[in-house]
Amino acid sequence: MVAARQPEPAAAAGAADAIVPRRFRVLANRQENEDTFTLELEGVDEAGPFEFEPGQFNMLYAFGAGEAPISISGDPAAPGPLVHTVRAVGAATRAICAARPGETLGVRGPYGSSWPVADGDLDALVVAGGLGLAPLRPALYSLLARDAGGGRLTLLYGGRSPEQLLFDAELARWREREEIDLRVTVDAAGPGWTGAVGVVPALVERVEIDPARSVALVCGPEVMIGFSVAALLERGLPPGAIHVSLERNMKCAVGRCGHCQLGPEFVCRDGAVFPYERLRRLFGLREV
Repeated sequence: MVAARQPEPAAAAGAADAIVPRRFRVLANRQENEDTFTLELEGVDEAGPFEFEPGQFNMLYAFGAGEAPISISGDPAAPGPLVHTVRAVGAATRAICAARPGETLGVRGPYGSSWPVADGDLDALVVAGGLGLAPLRPALYSLLARDAGGGRLTLLYGGRSPEQLLFDAELARWREREEIDLRVTVDAAGPGWTGAVGVVPALVERVEIDPARSVALVCGPEVMIGFSVAALLERGLPPGAIHVSLERNMKCAVGRCGHCQLGPEFVCRDGAVFPYERLRRLFGLREV
C-alpha cells in the first residue's frame, strides 16, 4: 500500500532555517468567497521555484499580526508563484487575507508529510469538505497529470452552500475533463442550485470503488473526516489505504512546542497527512 511521504524535518537544515521566515511579495490576492482568499507569492530574497510535495504546508507570517499554518494550494509541478488559500478566522489570517499586491509576508516551510500520489495505477478517491479542497488541490493537479491509462480519479466535494464552494472556474473546467469523475454537493441550497444536496460522506455510497486497487485522500472538518472514513471503510477500503489531513493548533511547525500533540503524534512534524491506520485508535476516543 502506498504510504504518505515523510520528508526530513525542516529543523534538520538548522534551527535558524526552521524558524526564521523568508520574505515573499504578494503578486495577487483573489477572493474566493466571503471570508476566503487565494494569494500568489514570489520570493524577495531568492530566485527559482518553491519546491514542495502535495499536502505540505507553510507558516505564513503577517508582520505585526503573527503567523498561521496554511496548506500550499498550488501546482507542485508549475514554475509559477507560491499559492495559498486562506480563510480569515483570526488576527493573523485576517491580516494575511488583507495583504495587497506589492506587500510582503513571511514564509517558513515547507513542512510536513504529503499525499500518496506517486502510484499512477491506483484508483484515487479524493474527498473534500469546504476549505479542505485547498490542501487537496496540489494532489489533484498531480493526479490529473498522470499518464493516460492509469487509475480512475474521483473527486467528491461539498460545502455548506453554493456560495461557500472554492475554485468555481476550476471546478467547471475539471467537470469537462474525461480523466475525473467530479461530484459536488451542498448542505443547503438556494433556488438557483441544480446540483446535489446533502453531506459529503453520502457521496461515497454513490461512486464505483474497487477496494483492492484504491487509495482515498480525505480533508475537511474533522466531523466530516470521521463520517467519510466510516463510509469508506464500509465500502471495503482497508485503513491503510485511507489518508487524512489534520490541522491541530500548530505553532512552531517543527515538533518542539507541543501545541499540536495528538496522542503520540505531533501533527506539524508527523503529519499533517496521516494514514488513517495510524490514527484509528485516536479517532475512537470521545476526547479527541
